[in-house]
Amino acid sequence: MNSETNRRDSIENLDRECVGLLSRLAELVRSVPSQSLYAESLGSSTGSVGENVVRSAATLEQTFGGLTINLWDDPHEWTLPETLATSTLIIEYLCEVDQARTRAFASLVDDSALGKYIAMPSGEQVPIQALLANAIEAARGFEQRAVERYKALGAC
Repeated sequence: MNSETNRRDSIENLDRECVGLLSRLAELVRSVPSQSLYAESLGSSTGSVGENVVRSAATLEQTFGGLTINLWDDPHEWTLPETLATSTLIIEYLCEVDQARTRAFASLVDDSALGKYIAMPSGEQVPIQALLANAIEAARGFEQRAVERYKALGAC
């Protein structure tokens, strides 16, 4: 790959960040006792470990769906605690998000694709790189809240 237009370094870096995030979320879910997955900490207004893990993954799923099939639906309906009630179901959901990640990053031919604009549901045009970076940042915020909830439960 001598040509600068064939490089995928930035795409691969963003992809690795998503893979790492999804892996950490799965590890966290596996470490939480099932009865504590959706337990609220006293005085907490930031949700349970399970809720924050799922919101983190849902943020990525929504972005990948927008990139690949222009489907910007919030995954809220199929990511409710009643739907993803167990660690196993959450891990399966994380695997589905990982599959969406694979499709999304495969659709980006080279790093020049990151500079292209994509239309958001609001009509705003956003560069793909900014869209991905913002989604990863938001997903990390939910991950951090999940870790904080985990620590507050005394599960460490």
